[in-house]
Amino acid sequence: STGIRTPIGIKVFGKDLGEMERLAREIETVVKQVPGTTSAFAERITGGFYLNIEPDRAQLARYGLGVGELQDVIGTALGGEMVTTTVEGRERFGVTVRYPRELRTDPQQIAREVLVPTMDGAMVPLGQVARVEVAKGAPGIRTENALLSAYIFVDIRERDIGSYVADARKAVNEQVKFPPGYYATWSGQFESMERAVQKMKVVIPVTLLIIFLLLYLNFKRLTETLIVMLSVPFALVGGVWLMWLMGYNMSVAVAVGFIALAGVAAETGVIMLIYLDHAWEEIQAKRRAENKEPGVADLYEAIMEGAVERVRPKMMTVVAIMAGLLPILWGTGTGSEVMSRIAAPMVGGMISSTVLTLAVIPAIYGLVKQFELRRRRA
Repeated sequence: STGIRTPIGIKVFGKDLGEMERLAREIETVVKQVPGTTSAFAERITGGFYLNIEPDRAQLARYGLGVGELQDVIGTALGGEMVTTTVEGRERFGVTVRYPRELRTDPQQIAREVLVPTMDGAMVPLGQVARVEVAKGAPGIRTENALLSAYIFVDIRERDIGSYVADARKAVNEQVKFPPGYYATWSGQFESMERAVQKMKVVIPVTLLIIFLLLYLNFKRLTETLIVMLSVPFALVGGVWLMWLMGYNMSVAVAVGFIALAGVAAETGVIMLIYLDHAWEEIQAKRRAENKEPGVADLYEAIMEGAVERVRPKMMTVVAIMAGLLPILWGTGTGSEVMSRIAAPMVGGMISSTVLTLAVIPAIYGLVKQFELRRRRA
């Protein structure tokens, strides 16, 4: 959709094709020196050869010929004209007549051998009524945003697109001087990535806000909500580690995987807090029945009891999720590049989430409840 067939493309805009090609070649040289570049190629927008036939109006008038008549002769002699159709069974083939190749390959021969009929029936060589020459021109002309454009195609390896473009853009800005009216833009997959980044800047905060609201509606208390929210980053650590081990770069698919992981981590954190709250409430009820105030030792006992009860369901959750994601992570074929990058953060995150749920959340819960006990006694 961008016209760029490589991961990264650079579009140079301006008014003069020669100047644009010079700038494109300079950018090509600079980009090749950026770490991670495997190839960089600037389109050659000049250097094509054209056969120009320019009518001599004075000579045409001398022989009583018009420009249109001359163009008809040139079109028939060089381009060809269909004179009839041959029928072979159910097939139809057009029969085109034009000068043989050996008479239309050389400009001088064209000027000498192509004959133009005059009003009185005489035949005049084309070279007497027109100037035939080969001239340089553009092989192809691109336009975009009402300006001429030239493309530089760039392939990269072992680098993510975002950091590479940042380095390449800095190098181009420092080493290439653009005349007034000329500028360059970065396109290709990078253009799509920029649009995705802008959306992610909205989607990720909204996702975290929704998780926070759902947690608050569930607990009806800000303390437990913050415990789960503060513990979510610990669950993401495993996803980051696995991404590093597998050599994946940050992408939209990876971001989707982390968003899903944050939701699962919050869910398991909620279940752990529910177990801890139930165990703590039972201990408090038991101490009140004995007319005693619950202490720190009772809190530790409740935390141990609640955390132990959570081991089996947590392991079942982790095993079930990883059993479903590992085939996706190791899969091959169409779409596997995207699906494996969605699955990788979740697989790694479930491992760190297990440690988080069984160790970090009970520890944070114990610190918070200890503070509440001290404040109540004070």
